[in-house]
Amino acid sequence: MFHDLRLLQMLPAAVLITQDGAIRFANAASMELLEAPSTESLIGRLSGDFVHPMDQVRSSNRIQQVAVPEQAGRPNKSSEFRIRTARGNLRMVLISSVAMEWEGAPAVLMCGLDMTHQSEIEAQLRESEQNFRRLFDSLQDVYYRTNAQSVVQHVGPGVRRVLGYEPHEIEGRTAESYYPQSTDRDAFKAAIMEHGEVSDFPGQMVRRDGTVIDISISSHALYDHAGNFAGVEGIYRDVTQRKNLERELQRLATTDMLTGIANRRAFLETAESAYAHSRRSGEPLTLLMLDLDHFKSINDRFGHLEGDRALVAFAQAVKSQLRASDAVGRLGGEEFGVLLPLTTLAEGLEAAARILHSVRALELTDDTGQAYRITTSLGVGAFRQSDRSLRDMLDRADQALYLAKRRGRDQIASLDTVGD
Repeated sequence: MFHDLRLLQMLPAAVLITQDGAIRFANAASMELLEAPSTESLIGRLSGDFVHPMDQVRSSNRIQQVAVPEQAGRPNKSSEFRIRTARGNLRMVLISSVAMEWEGAPAVLMCGLDMTHQSEIEAQLRESEQNFRRLFDSLQDVYYRTNAQSVVQHVGPGVRRVLGYEPHEIEGRTAESYYPQSTDRDAFKAAIMEHGEVSDFPGQMVRRDGTVIDISISSHALYDHAGNFAGVEGIYRDVTQRKNLERELQRLATTDMLTGIANRRAFLETAESAYAHSRRSGEPLTLLMLDLDHFKSINDRFGHLEGDRALVAFAQAVKSQLRASDAVGRLGGEEFGVLLPLTTLAEGLEAAARILHSVRALELTDDTGQAYRITTSLGVGAFRQSDRSLRDMLDRADQALYLAKRRGRDQIASLDTVGD
């Protein structure tokens, strides 16, 4: 018995031996757990005095259960109980008990581990999980995870706001199902495979109602234990409003606000790109420079407001004769430029003639009902391999324009010749 008591004293877990509920033995660990001044101070006290009132009944039932013959000395399952220490502090203790004999009489041995800190951690984890869940559920972004075959394994509730689907309607389907253009998804997959991650990667998706939205994706590749590609995990967000704003800012920066066609900067940028392409490929390119004839007299006769209306009508008449691949821009005042890719000088002269007649056919009326007509002068310049830059081509078209004006306006002129 003495040897057994020494072993019990050395245990790091709290050990109490009770008879009829009264403590007969307490080791040093139990003294620390119960915050008693000494082990002797615990002897004779009822163990139930330390049990929290809300756990009293459950504690008594468990002690009675270990004493029944069917239990035959087997310990009951560990369970957590709240206790009040000798100093009145609340603790959470994991307790297991077993029936035994003590000095020839029935007794109960109880072993307890302080789980207070563990319970606090679990409570913090639960709170953290609840906070995360609230954040996850209210997230404007959409969390998603796919496998190596691009099948969606998991998607967050944000998908309801972004795409209009319930998460379970997305899971199990391929991510490609929601892309209006497969090239967007292909570009994303190529970037992920090359870099392992992407940030603010652009793309588009189709909502349940058929609306196409702009998205921004930030994701990283997943790999299995063998280093093989296993899928993608990340978030995407709806950036349609931002993209629309960017597009509108781009439009404002590149559009002539009066006529709605390209402004000088945008037109010249397009011309530079087309010129560089022709320089590389040798493909033909023709440039037209146009003036609205006698524009000052329109302003003087009818006023500047009517002059603006004439410019708008002029721009529309020019644009109506162009292909989708052509470009037209207002270079300043009443001067305009037209770019005709894949167009020879002969074809460019034909296009210029169509524009000339389209402008002549306009029937304009001022606010008083007085009718008037407008005409245009056109200079035509064609790309030459000998050109040092776009400037050479622009200068020829500009010089041709002034030649047409010197000759009496309402006509076409060119310094190039067909077959150059």
